[in-house]
Amino acid sequence: MADDKEASENIVPLNQAGKKDGADVDPINTDSGLNFRLAFAIAAGAFGSAFQHGYNTGVVNAPQSLVMGWIRECSNNNSAEIQESDQELEPTCNMDLQKGTLIWSWIVASFCVGGIIGGSAVGVVASRLGRKGGLLLNNILMAISGVFLFSAKYADSWELLIVGRLIIGINSGLNAGLAPMYLAEISPTALRGAVGTVYQLIITISILLAQILGMTNVLGNEAGWPFLFGLTVIPGVLQVITLPFCPESPKYLLLDKNDETKANDALVWLRGTDQVTTEMDEMKAEHESMKQLTKVTFKEMLMNPALRTPLIIAMMMMLAQQLSGINAAIFFSTSIFKSAGLGPSEAQSATLGMGAMNVAMTFVSLVLIEKAGRKTLMIIGLSVMLVTTTILLICLANPSETLAYVSIAMVILFVVGFATGPGSIPWFFVTELFTQSARGMATSIAVVTNWTANFLVGLGFEPLKLALGPYVFIIFIVMQALFILYVWFKVPETKNRTIEEITAQFRQNL
Repeated sequence: MADDKEASENIVPLNQAGKKDGADVDPINTDSGLNFRLAFAIAAGAFGSAFQHGYNTGVVNAPQSLVMGWIRECSNNNSAEIQESDQELEPTCNMDLQKGTLIWSWIVASFCVGGIIGGSAVGVVASRLGRKGGLLLNNILMAISGVFLFSAKYADSWELLIVGRLIIGINSGLNAGLAPMYLAEISPTALRGAVGTVYQLIITISILLAQILGMTNVLGNEAGWPFLFGLTVIPGVLQVITLPFCPESPKYLLLDKNDETKANDALVWLRGTDQVTTEMDEMKAEHESMKQLTKVTFKEMLMNPALRTPLIIAMMMMLAQQLSGINAAIFFSTSIFKSAGLGPSEAQSATLGMGAMNVAMTFVSLVLIEKAGRKTLMIIGLSVMLVTTTILLICLANPSETLAYVSIAMVILFVVGFATGPGSIPWFFVTELFTQSARGMATSIAVVTNWTANFLVGLGFEPLKLALGPYVFIIFIVMQALFILYVWFKVPETKNRTIEEITAQFRQNL
């Protein structure tokens, strides 16, 4: 006790720049800076989980016509009548285009159905298994789905593709809640936004990788597409190897497990210094306030205004991400470019350009997030998307060779707007709005909201495009305008504010 008191008396307050007042200090050696161990934990927690989310979102784009052709082919097992004869069976028909398109839509959308299922379990998994434990065990689903996805063609069964996509969707739904929660809870306040952006950064990188590997001369061909789908297992294996070396979330250990010793050890490991008393005191204060509260239930989330208001904000941020139209661009960008008059190879190249810009701008967002703030970047990003979607609609409604290339520029700029704010901010924003007692439940609800919107866009965009043509983008234009207004008037800025300060604001506004 005497040692603790002496240590606490020697602590010098840190200013917002992460330095001791009156002295220059290398931020790597303070609890507000980045060090190798923290970077390793961020990479281990984010890479294997975010990769599944992004890769399996983008992997269906390039090989769409190839896989649809395989689905529509008759086989002796699925399409020909089995007769008791010594003669070799011959296919008698091909599946019609309408049925083939419907099956393909379910292959795309089953990933989102799985995401809804996985997202709904985030709260339970996070509280019972922990953030790190949940991420590790989730890789069991990754391995099972990888086998299904790889073997579908060789088993001559498109049903295996649907099941495999469903299972990897469950995996991704859990990852979408657990990984941002883990990243937010191991990060110092000054780095929380930038670290939260890492999850979206890896999503964008993995989408681009899926698009590159899906090219015809790589794996987007008759022999290669099973490997294209099966490669999803590799990052999961890497996470299983690296994440055990990292500690569990200190907040989970203290606030959920009431283990002060392990929480302190985890914090010391992550910060690279034993001078963590200030941060431990903040967590203890949160722990004491939690003891006075009952466990937050779903009913209380809806009935308590202090919880309901930030929950609505978190859900609206997730809807802004998905209903802005980004997955219409990711799932169907190649077909959009073809509709604008580009040839198959040109359309595929344009899709790669879109993916590369998505990665580049997410890097920019990572740098800007702690300078410009969450709210500002959301408004800027959505505004860029509104302008580019409007011009894209004009280009697609009046096809010409010149406007075809303008449409490429608009889709790429659309992605720039998305990556600026709406792409990354909603994933970690929910963790900034709630204390530990409500965070698991709130994250679960927000993730389910995200995946449900993702599902509706993935399943409904192609039929709506067939019915409305280019005017389908009017739906997204209206949505983007509404979300800009909502963020402007309702969403608080959380930059450089502690969780206690943010939640106190909601209580004061009642």
